Order: sequence, then structure tokens, then C-alpha cells
Amino acid sequence: MSMDRNRREVDRYLSERNVNLLQRVAFVIELLIGLRKQDFQAAGHFVALKWGNASWPMRWLKFTGWALFQAFINMPRALHCLEIPRKVSRTPMWLEDENPWEEHPWRENESAAIPNSAEVVVIGAGFTGAAAAYHWARRAPGDRRLVVLEMDDPASGSSGRNEGLVVMGRYFKMVRDTVGKSLRQVRPDLQPDGLKTLANKFATVYCQAAYQNADLIEQAIELHGFRCDYKRAGWVQARTEDEQKALRLSVRLAEQSGCDDWTMIEASEARKLSGMRVNHPAGFSKQAASWHPAKWVWSLLSEAMKVAHVELFTRTRVEQVLSTKQGYVVETSRGTISCRHVFYATESYTPMIEASFHDAIIPMQEQAASGDGGPVSMAPHIGISGSWYFAGKYGQEVLWGSGGSRVPDREAGRNKPSRFLTRFAAAEMRGHFGPYDLDLDNEWSGTVGYTPDEYPIVGSIDGEGRWIVAGMCGSGSGVSFNGARCIVNRILELDDEPDDYPEPYFAPSRLLDPSNHDWPDT
Repeated sequence: MSMDRNRREVDRYLSERNVNLLQRVAFVIELLIGLRKQDFQAAGHFVALKWGNASWPMRWLKFTGWALFQAFINMPRALHCLEIPRKVSRTPMWLEDENPWEEHPWRENESAAIPNSAEVVVIGAGFTGAAAAYHWARRAPGDRRLVVLEMDDPASGSSGRNEGLVVMGRYFKMVRDTVGKSLRQVRPDLQPDGLKTLANKFATVYCQAAYQNADLIEQAIELHGFRCDYKRAGWVQARTEDEQKALRLSVRLAEQSGCDDWTMIEASEARKLSGMRVNHPAGFSKQAASWHPAKWVWSLLSEAMKVAHVELFTRTRVEQVLSTKQGYVVETSRGTISCRHVFYATESYTPMIEASFHDAIIPMQEQAASGDGGPVSMAPHIGISGSWYFAGKYGQEVLWGSGGSRVPDREAGRNKPSRFLTRFAAAEMRGHFGPYDLDLDNEWSGTVGYTPDEYPIVGSIDGEGRWIVAGMCGSGSGVSFNGARCIVNRILELDDEPDDYPEPYFAPSRLLDPSNHDWPDT
């Protein structure tokens, strides 16, 4: 089997060397014909990230040169690596498995109805919502009901559309830099030393909470025997020659802060671990893990639903939340529920329900594709990424993808992948692994929530009974489980477990009302 695969890769390599001008022109025409709105949105976001410091004419001049290189040279190199059929499924590979909570409870009981009241209503049944149900079942007494409402089926949003990694959160320097940039805008009263001190504090608290989150996930999987294909093998991130200085600095800061999961490995070690061919040292997250993200969500719900005071209602859209003297009324497509607490586990969908989060939680589209085959040298169950793509090998399938751009609030969750990005990421993957043989089966997109400072919010929205965990910036697996635990403990007024998300750092007022936010001491 492997000999046949190797032979096909050699044949493809020889074919790539013979891609003539006519084939390249035909390829470019095909790309141009296939361009859609999402392609142009992604292009604008890419330009801002790569050449944001250049003048407007210069950044688009640079982009034009880059696009020509991609269309005529780089992407045609992978033309024979990727087989694209006429029809490609938009169902994420994770959601092809049977969902045990599909259309619950209506599939088995058509006459079921949502309750009139509950102590807590959780909106959303992804990473965060399922974690809230799990922790409530573990900690709450039997007379305190929690109801989870999901507008589709569990894990149908970004929790079932991602790259399949349990991340250790973002590394120290990355958090410090994004928060520091924002602090200059919202804390003009601070001098440079104060801003630096505060940004360092934010980064330390974030990383410590994320590390605890990863350990709690592993403990839950081992405790209950969850079958979610969990493997803790790390995450290799290739870095170019121009990125080496920043890599060394990020590793040094990680060591100095004690947030040392993020480190650097030599090119030979990167190849040994992942199969990637790189010419320079790479970044490495030592404790990151791979898993089946949808199975993780379904497993949490299965454990939570063992108790009678946790209930799940799918295909129930929340239309609005109203405040009352006694608490809140949640209006849904299937009726209303009165409750004392509302827990928003809605991530990028939040602004559609709570308008105050417009520009505070920003829906950003990311996308992925999967198929049979892929590079023979790619190691399974380890995170893999370059500067502009990510990849992973799961069984006989390879998953690869790339980031996208901001979408309007009303388009959160849209499934409109860019074929250009699929081809581009495939070409980037070829650059690290050489020729391969891959059949495209699935191609999809989803949205994650970004905050302006790229730092999550975990806490109370109104100082009373509206709670939220959101703005995880594509690192939902690094925040959601621990964040939901802390919110559940606050609602239950339990203080026998550590609270890793102190209000001065994570409270939503940091974004919604920064002038009155209780900032950490500098």
C-alpha cells in the first residue's frame, strides 16, 4: 500500500515539473471564474495582516505580485497533488459521524416541550455549552435545573468545524502583544512602563488559565473514558527565516514568565515529530493534543444528561432575552423560559442576540478541507502549521485549512468556503511535505469570535445573572472547559475550586465599558 502511494507521489512530482504555460493559464482562468465574495474578503484580511504597515498603494502592489506568484507558480505546483471532484461536500469531516444528540428530544418524542422555568438557561451546545452542562451536573444539587438550548444540533457550529486540536492557548508573547496594542487605546492614562507591566500580567494570567484548562480536559477524558480520539502529541509550527528573531524572543519570554509550554525545536526534530521539511527552527507547543472535537462535545452531554436536572433542547432558536424583576425571560422558537441566570455560550453568534457586543465579539471566518491520502511522511495525531495554513492527519484522512476574514454579525456561522484558500493551503502544505496524492472530499467554513484585544471574556455581562464565555480567538479548546467551570461555580456560589478567570482581566466590561472597568493594579 505504501509502495503504491510512494510511486504515485513520484509520478506527481514528475508531472509537476512538466506543468506547461497553457496549463498554468487554464488554471488561472479557472481560479478567476471561481472567485466569490468570500475570496475577496479573505484577500483584504490577508493584505492587512501581511503588509498592514505599508501605504495603501504599496500594500496592494505587493499583493498583486504575491497573487501572480501564487496563481502562476506556487499553486500550479500542487495542481497534480490535489484531486477535486465536481461535487464536494460541505459537511465537516467531524460531523460525518452519527450525532447521538441530533434533534433531541424531538426525534424520540415529538410531543416534548421546553419547560416554563429553570434556574439557568445556557444558549449554545458547543464546547462551552456542553462544558457548562457537564460542570452543572457535577456540582449542582438536584433541585436546581439547567436547560441547554441549541439552534441546530450539538457541535454544529465552530466546535465541529475546526482543526481538531486541544490547544494550550496562545503563547505568552502573542497575548502580551495583542493586549498591549489595545491597552494603548483604552488606557491612555498609563505610561509605557505601566502598559508593559499590565500587558505582561494579562499574558501570565491567560496562559496559566489555559494550561489548567488543558489538564482539566485530560482529567475528564481519563475519568469518564470518553472516546474522542484524544492524543497528546504536541503542535509543530514552522517558522520562516524572517520569523526566527520573533520566535527566539517568544521562547525567551515564555521561559522567563514560567509559561514554558511554548518552546523551539531544531528543523531535524520538527521533521522527526511531524514529517515537515523545514529549513529553520520551528515553534513547538509541547502539551497540545489532537482529538475529535464533536465527540468531545457529545461525550460531555452524555455525562451531563445522566442527571435529571440537566436538559437539552436542540433545534430551538433563541430570539431574544428580556430582563424581568425576577430574572430573565428567554424567548425561543418553541416558547419562552423564565430563569434566574442566562449563560451565553454563543461565541461568534453573540452579537445577533446581544447588540451591545457588536465590534466587541467579531465573527471571523476560518475554513478547512479534508480528504483521503495526503503526504506519506505526515505524522498522525500532531498539530501541524505553517505561517498561513494548518494541517493534521487523522486515520486515513488529512485535514488542512487556513484563516479567513471578518464577516457581518448576521452571517456568523456561514458555511461558504473559499476554493482559492483550499488550493493555497494545499500548495503551502506541498512546500513542507513535497508531492502527495490527496482526494478532496469535504470543504467547509465556520466563524470564531475575536475580541479587539484578542483576549477572551469570561464573566458577568450585567453584574447580575447574565454570564458569558466568548471571544476565544480560534482557541476555544484552550478556554471553554475551564471558563465554563468557573462560571458554574460563580452561579452556585461555590469557592472550593480555583477561579482562573479573575474579573479585572476577563470581565466583559473590559470591552463594553473600559472607562469604568476595574483594571488590575500596575
